[in-house]
Amino acid sequence: METIKNFYLFDNLPPKQLQRLQEISKTKEFKKGSIAFYEGEITNHLMILTKGILQIYKTDHKGNKIVLHVFYPPNLIAEVVNFEKMPYPATGEFLTDGKVILIDYNIFENEFLKDPEVAFTIIKSLTNKIRYLEHVITNDLVLSSTARVAKFIYEHEYEFMNLKKNEIATLLNITPETLSRIISKFKKAKILQKERNQYIVANKEGLRSFFE
Repeated sequence: METIKNFYLFDNLPPKQLQRLQEISKTKEFKKGSIAFYEGEITNHLMILTKGILQIYKTDHKGNKIVLHVFYPPNLIAEVVNFEKMPYPATGEFLTDGKVILIDYNIFENEFLKDPEVAFTIIKSLTNKIRYLEHVITNDLVLSSTARVAKFIYEHEYEFMNLKKNEIATLLNITPETLSRIISKFKKAKILQKERNQYIVANKEGLRSFFE
């Protein structure tokens, strides 16, 4: 398996354990817009995102998506559902074409979680997700809409150029109309430039002034 040995969780495993891990793993590819898992679904696999962008969302009573998290590779996905033996608390949808590695969790738990280094790395993965949640809350409470857009473009330039504007607006919890106004503002300030019906970043450092 081409990426599992390079994943940070397993980079210190000896060859024999890596071989065993490959035996209990499989890859799965997804097209843009595909659902990786549904809220309420039960899984017996530990999921590692190796390609693509995966958004995690819940749906309110009006059918609107509420984005909770966005994952970029490489990353463990929703590992808490394995540890707690619970259903997925939200739905995972690919914003781009993607690929995951699925590891048989029952075997993984019995044969690999006894390794202190592996266990500690998983704890670090969980704490990173808590840190991300704190980051999202801080951004929504402290940063203005303009600052959030500037920070997103600065940190995720490729995604800004390749995702639809309504998808970006959903990720940032703003309306598409607000996003369009902010993009126009950045264009007038010569921070963004339009080429072949696509905006590109012309002054990346200029973005920093809006969120720092």
